Amino acid sequence: MESLCIYFTGKDQVEVVTESVPPVGAGQVLVRARKSLISTGTECICLGRLFEEGTHWDRWVKYPFPPGYSMVGVVEQVGEGVTSLKPGDRVVFQRSHRQWHVVDASWPVKVPDEVSDEDASWFALAMISQNAVRAAEHRMGDNVVVIGAGLLGQLTVQYLRLQGARQIIVVDPAEPRLKMAKEHGATTVIAKRVQEARDEILQLTDGKGAEVVYDITGIASVFAPALTLLRRFGKLIILGDTGEPSQQFLTGDVITKGLRIIGTHATNPPSESTDHAPWTQAEMYKLFFTYVARGDMRVNDLITHRFTPHEAPQAYHMLRHDRSAAMGVVFDWTGL
Repeated sequence: MESLCIYFTGKDQVEVVTESVPPVGAGQVLVRARKSLISTGTECICLGRLFEEGTHWDRWVKYPFPPGYSMVGVVEQVGEGVTSLKPGDRVVFQRSHRQWHVVDASWPVKVPDEVSDEDASWFALAMISQNAVRAAEHRMGDNVVVIGAGLLGQLTVQYLRLQGARQIIVVDPAEPRLKMAKEHGATTVIAKRVQEARDEILQLTDGKGAEVVYDITGIASVFAPALTLLRRFGKLIILGDTGEPSQQFLTGDVITKGLRIIGTHATNPPSESTDHAPWTQAEMYKLFFTYVARGDMRVNDLITHRFTPHEAPQAYHMLRHDRSAAMGVVFDWTGL
């Protein structure tokens, strides 16, 4: 059996190829792809090599590189000894954009019937945002600034609303993104670059600044001005992973205000749930599904583009040249 696969074969080079599907071994399952969501920030950094030599990005991205980590599929076959899954189960798991997957049966997480394929495809990004919101250790009534209203920013806004933030101030120069953020829980939106938004944010927070600021841009130059938006003893959450960490600079606010800088990453959650650390990636997927199923979070209206896998070169070309017009971009594998 052959599987259609998407690869980055060089800087700004996208190819769709076929590969043989390996046999299903004991403890494994065969999954047929249904939908996969492009992580537009991460995948564009990888495709354009928008990172410095020697960074973890440089060590990770080796061509041919298989992009993607937000796959929704249906189990077609189970290997010997597998009892947790059966053919017909809809599941999610973090693997690249490809038609067929043979994976360890412990990887996939079942999707509830109430959650659609497209909604489920946000599971990985929802976990990344949820992990950051947990790291912030919010208190009810926090004033929060979210810098960057891309995919992670939109999800973070919704989690902050559920957390009971007093104000959710979203800063992004792209008006369409701000409109979406406003519709999903932002209390104030500011269509400026962060360097130009400080006075307005201070006015909104009685001159003190925010308790928590999220930098979700992945742009190194945002780091320093983000620090100036915090009140004394505030927290800066780094959720956008820049490819140019050497260009991130501290300001005197860190010392004089006693600020905390907290880095977060998808690999931070524990691999197994314990009483002291219950929130694994899988548990956060499930909580996201709960919120979506009962209408506490909405992602279906954040999808702006849909492509077939054969259209992958056009999809990535669009994202590399005008990402401001795109939000959720989905590959639909069901017609293959």
